Amino acid sequence: MAVGMAAPRAAFACDPDLSRGRQVNEPPSRSRSAFRRDCDRVIHSTAFRRLKHKTQVFVFHEGDHYRTRLTHSLEVAQIARAVARQLGLDEDLTETLALAHDLGHPPFGHAGERTLDECLEDFRGFDHNAQALRVVTLLERRYPDFDGLNLTWETLEGIVKHNGPLTTPDGAPTSRYRDTGVPQGIADFVQTYDLELSTFASLEAQIAALADDIAYNAHDIDDGLRANLFTLSDLKRVPLLAEILDGNEQHYPALDDHRRAAALVRELISRLINDVVDETTKRLRAAAPRSPDDVRRQSTPTAAFSSDAAARERQIKDFLWDHMYRHERVMKIMREAEDVVRDLFAFYRQNPDEMPPDWSAGARTDEASVARRVGDFIAGMTDRFALTEHARIFKSTPELR
Repeated sequence: MAVGMAAPRAAFACDPDLSRGRQVNEPPSRSRSAFRRDCDRVIHSTAFRRLKHKTQVFVFHEGDHYRTRLTHSLEVAQIARAVARQLGLDEDLTETLALAHDLGHPPFGHAGERTLDECLEDFRGFDHNAQALRVVTLLERRYPDFDGLNLTWETLEGIVKHNGPLTTPDGAPTSRYRDTGVPQGIADFVQTYDLELSTFASLEAQIAALADDIAYNAHDIDDGLRANLFTLSDLKRVPLLAEILDGNEQHYPALDDHRRAAALVRELISRLINDVVDETTKRLRAAAPRSPDDVRRQSTPTAAFSSDAAARERQIKDFLWDHMYRHERVMKIMREAEDVVRDLFAFYRQNPDEMPPDWSAGARTDEASVARRVGDFIAGMTDRFALTEHARIFKSTPELR
């Protein structure tokens, strides 16, 4: 088979005709598979549109060329489909999970998530994966017969478990949730709709998670260079990036820095995609799964970077942590953004009637319900709306520049 051509559907791929179904039964579409229908519903959702004004690293008004949650999600989807195509997976399910993975993120990126988690500490915290599940099962209100988007079991599973199992087989929270417990939105949901939290998700979901890592690394390098947080010379401290840069300089010695950066990002994405395909193929041959459930029952992830690529990818993350995410310019803006979220939460918690009628009307008045409703309202805000609301309520609002 030629490189880049779609492989035949694999036995371990999720089959939309064999989906476990939806919470609310619906007639099948005449023209779309169950997973394509899921993808279309995500794309047309209000939460997806709002991602265009939600921070990735740089707040929306810092520049038109920086990534937002929306453009990041589109890049993740492109990478994920490229891998799924070569492995014979269902591309529609893979794309759905790539596009939906950030639906639960609040304004101002991880700074907003950290702050909402602190604000909701006495009410089992805030987790963007749990919030994404709330968005697609409760908070989106577009259909006459149900709240949410009524997505398939496979899509809901992938949203919740794309980073791996949440519990051990006996129900104990896994290591990343050992101290906090399974996030409330997920724990409550699976009481009535079992997503099998102790198993891995489908291979489509695992690929979407790896595509997220690849996209993060590549576009944060691009955005960091554009913002002058570091230079191409600085990137040569990272062995894999130095290798790519040196190779490009040998082939194209006269390239300007803009094209050198683009060539670096393009080659990095290609190398990491190829590594995921090769390593996942190797693991599939060893495990020989004959169904999606065989993939779910594995003791380790089936999709992965090779050990060498994982170490090199970790070096890129470490560089970006030191030179971008912890850069004083970025940290200053994020500290101010945390104050905005903290102020809004405190105000709406004391004054829930100040939220729009759709959010305040008919709400339960017990403390936990009010706090969660306020968290839902703020989590859905774009950066721009959060700043506008803060300026409406308070005398002084930071510019976040």
